[in-house]
Amino acid sequence: MTPAIETEGLTLRYGHFTAVGDVSLRVEAGARHALIGPNGAGKTSLVHALTGNVPATAGRIRVAGQDVTALSQAERVRRGLARTFQINQLFRGLTVMENVSLAILERERKTRQFWRSFAADRAVAEEAREHLAFAHLEELADRPVRSLPYGSQRLVEIAIALATRPRVLVLDEPAAGVPAAQSESIFERINALPRDLTLLFVEHDMGLVFRFAERITVLVGGRIMTEGTPAEIQADERVREVYLGRRGHHGAA
Repeated sequence: MTPAIETEGLTLRYGHFTAVGDVSLRVEAGARHALIGPNGAGKTSLVHALTGNVPATAGRIRVAGQDVTALSQAERVRRGLARTFQINQLFRGLTVMENVSLAILERERKTRQFWRSFAADRAVAEEAREHLAFAHLEELADRPVRSLPYGSQRLVEIAIALATRPRVLVLDEPAAGVPAAQSESIFERINALPRDLTLLFVEHDMGLVFRFAERITVLVGGRIMTEGTPAEIQADERVREVYLGRRGHHGAA
């Protein structure tokens, strides 16, 4: 079966520093796949390279078997690869509804219509409401994003990502900066996403990782150290040393 997303020898260098080194990763269609590692492991750098935020130095990236290595971030989104960011990238002065509607218009390449009146497009409005309903944001639709609690802003990001109609959704620490109770709510919504949508997520909270991931890749020093099921990763002494031993504690990277 063709994997949802696959890398071959993916490398990302900044001058003489190798942030990601020769990573070959395979994420199966419909997977709930976590990417973990200690501080400085290169997790976010790998996400940047995968999604086109930063061009890879070497290697190949394929989405559903199609080579997207040379494509821009916007073109990768159109091929079905969407992401959320460790720090949200929302239009904070716009309402929740406007943020999601703008994503739909961008997907349809109709962004010039936005400032005329997106509300006049019934199909856009109806779809936006569907995404907001999934994210439990209906009651916040008309509020400016800047007025929302940070946990709700993370849910807006997920609604926006869904509006691009992705095949693969990459989540870069979706619960970062959010209180524990809200983290649970965010991951409950993530867990409720349809199974035909492949999820690759970076997360530092191991409790959330072991609850929601079906497969885990451990990145250390920009390279894959090991990969396996949650049970296999929990039992791996090398992983225990990375997180609990001299090599440091887990966190964002």
